[in-house]
Amino acid sequence: MKVSIVIGSKTDMELAEAAGEVLNQLDIKCSINVLSAHRMPEYLQEHIKATIADGTRVFIGIAGMAAHLAGNIAAHTSLPVIGVPGDGGPLNGLDALLSTVQMPKGVPVATVAIGKAGAINAGHLAAQILSVNDEALQERIKEARIANKEQLKAENDELQGIWSILDTNR
Repeated sequence: MKVSIVIGSKTDMELAEAAGEVLNQLDIKCSINVLSAHRMPEYLQEHIKATIADGTRVFIGIAGMAAHLAGNIAAHTSLPVIGVPGDGGPLNGLDALLSTVQMPKGVPVATVAIGKAGAINAGHLAAQILSVNDEALQERIKEARIANKEQLKAENDELQGIWSILDTNR
């Protein structure tokens, strides 16, 4: 296992799966666990210790509302922690963003965007962190970026074809 994705509740599963999909595509092992920082702190602490012993090198903490999960993980390890603010709740993730990004000095959490885009970027950021000493992973990341560029180029070509047809019909 290389990346541990921890969510505060099952309602964050869609975001965890988005991050996990990126990691799986890059052939990076990951796990997903529901471990609330507030409702089961002793289980979270035990998970951190156990997964580090099992080879985890990066944590992704995903939670909405107060979203203290990533900060709680960071308080218990010096390994990189990426926080993903969930987009639920009455403030649509703004509260989660502020509580994830506003960490005290000396206990950093790399914070990405609110919601699914942030979860996807958390997967990419975790991969980049792990790639520092892994040239094969660096190559897979480059290939994924090229594939993304080619997909967008194909979408644009298709759109231009549609506009070309519409323009000639005027």
